Amino acid sequence: MKKSTVKIAMYLNYFVFAILLNSVGIVILKAQKNYGVDELQASVLEAFKDLPIAIVSFLIASFLPRIGYKRAMLIGLALVSVACISMYFGNSFGTAKLLFATVGVSFALIKVSVYSLIGTITENQQEHNSLMSSIEGVFMIGIALAYFLFPAFNSDANPDAWLNVYWLLAAISLVSFGFLFFTKFENQTEIPGVDLVDDFKQMFKLFAKLLTIVFVISAFLFVMIEQGIMSWLPTFNSKVLHLPENISIMMASILAISLAVGRLVAGVITKRVNWIWVLSFCIVAAMLIVIFVLPKTVGLDVKEINSLSDIPLIGFAFPLVGLFIAPIYPLLNSVVLSALPKKLHSSMTGLIVVFSALGGTLGSRVIGYLFKNEGPENAFYYTLFPMSLLLVSFFILKKLTAKQ
Repeated sequence: MKKSTVKIAMYLNYFVFAILLNSVGIVILKAQKNYGVDELQASVLEAFKDLPIAIVSFLIASFLPRIGYKRAMLIGLALVSVACISMYFGNSFGTAKLLFATVGVSFALIKVSVYSLIGTITENQQEHNSLMSSIEGVFMIGIALAYFLFPAFNSDANPDAWLNVYWLLAAISLVSFGFLFFTKFENQTEIPGVDLVDDFKQMFKLFAKLLTIVFVISAFLFVMIEQGIMSWLPTFNSKVLHLPENISIMMASILAISLAVGRLVAGVITKRVNWIWVLSFCIVAAMLIVIFVLPKTVGLDVKEINSLSDIPLIGFAFPLVGLFIAPIYPLLNSVVLSALPKKLHSSMTGLIVVFSALGGTLGSRVIGYLFKNEGPENAFYYTLFPMSLLLVSFFILKKLTAKQ
């Protein structure tokens, strides 16, 4: 098994699912305009995406080494190819729910496989931190691309023209399937149990560790913040900044690009600087942006906007919060996985994905509720609460991993 080829396969799979998963914010906006649903109804798409991730990850995480990581990823790619084509022909809010449910199931297979494989092709915590940050950085590049792909297919003359993007997404998924199919894997992972019951016991035993409890709470809080902002930023741009639909979507790409840059840079910095100081600086900087930059964005007097160049510079500032929240998730994952034996990585990854999915669902629902009841101009201020809790959790995790 050539490590470089396996890395390319992991990058490519993550890139495909980045576009699909994080188009949910775009489809939330389209659902309000095309399918006649309100903000709270539209926010259920996040649940259709995240809950299948949580359920499937819990059920198959510790069993996945038996299935084979390659086979699991191939199944995921095949499923989303069919789902994309179904979305084109279905063209309804119900079909959108089905699409994201399928994407959620498939991503559970992909993410558990990728995270488990990282432990088999890295030698120490520094390598693990770097590869994890790089893979998550590529994920963010895929997200950024989504914000340009969908507007490229939009048409004022034809409200259904945007659905053509799903033919392209199906094609990209099949290309990734083909590359993965011809990539040779060797099973280097120790199978954790002797049967399914024992596999589940391994996962539940992890909950006996205080390290696991603090970590899953941290992962939950982070994804609550990230998905809450990412899923609702296109709607924020449309309803608060009063930008045209295409520009609202493209503006949201700034957040994704910031997340990509932040994670790629973190992959380099953490080779030289201890993770605790990197994450502490990042979360404090993110809080300062919410406190000082967001109010100026909300109070922005936007005149006629025809292109990105017409938007005042301060309008681009809030999405830069992505630079600072970016390193948090991959570094937290890497720190905890590095502290555990490799035979437990699949089980721990299952817990990571479960609580990340639950955090994403709750984050989107809470922000959707706040958009509807507190006003879109006030919703993002509530992210300060989980940010504060995260800062505390970093130092607890530092102490616990030092004991490990």
